[in-house]
Amino acid sequence: MEQGPAAYGWTEDQRWTIARVALLVARRFHVRFSDAQIWRILHQMGFSVQVPVHRAAERDETAVATWVRGVWPRVERR
Repeated sequence: MEQGPAAYGWTEDQRWTIARVALLVARRFHVRFSDAQIWRILHQMGFSVQVPVHRAAERDETAVATWVRGVWPRVERR
């Protein structure tokens, strides 16, 4: 799992889901677990739910800060 989902063929996004982990366990160990069981096993192993922060690679922090200070207060008032 440390190699990431792409190492196992999931190239469209780089997140481990319960379904992907369950499929990996089934392929590797020939044992099927429910999603709830997989979640419990991962939790017992110390894994936690983490949602990646999605930010554009070309994000302009100064433009964002300017927008938050100037435009957002007007939008929020509505």
